[in-house]
Amino acid sequence: MASATSLDQAADRYVADTVQRSAKILVVGAFGVGKTTLIGSVSEIEPLRTEEAMTTASVGVDDLAGLDAKRETTVAMDFGRITVRPELVLYLFGTPGQRRFWDLWEGLAEGAVGALVLIDTRRLEQSFEVLDQLETHTAGLPFAVAVNRFPDSPGHDTAELSDALDLPPQTPVIECDARGRSESIKALIALVGHALSTQKVLS
Repeated sequence: MASATSLDQAADRYVADTVQRSAKILVVGAFGVGKTTLIGSVSEIEPLRTEEAMTTASVGVDDLAGLDAKRETTVAMDFGRITVRPELVLYLFGTPGQRRFWDLWEGLAEGAVGALVLIDTRRLEQSFEVLDQLETHTAGLPFAVAVNRFPDSPGHDTAELSDALDLPPQTPVIECDARGRSESIKALIALVGHALSTQKVLS
């Protein structure tokens, strides 16, 4: 006979009966910015990860500045699910950050209602490339920017970051710690609200 714990875990795999709408969300960002961490911190199911150990093949190809402890990297996608309201569930698709995998973004973005762009202010210049890539492969997709705080991240005013990144007007800029569930959820909710206001999706 199955234990109560295993039955609870099995039940968590299924969407609640109250859910009436679902939305696909893209989570993008540069290499090592925290996409896998964010999806893992909020997902109500065991997240799907496609991480592989980093090898010497990445030396001189992937920028490891500030990422001394990084040992694995996403090579295809991350996937998670979160119910943000009783009637609304989000399916999260995380993209690989390395440039050589960026061609995957277009396929992963198909059907998405918005994108959450994670940035690392220690490597802000990489964010410009990510935003260009997002525009190239997902033209017109609403997005919000989540500033993932690292222990040694320099502080920046969100309005200044918005100007520096040349973001479209009304684009949300939220600070968060991708390891924290509540802060990451707030960033996702800000994105959904922005998507609702710009494209009237999920209404």
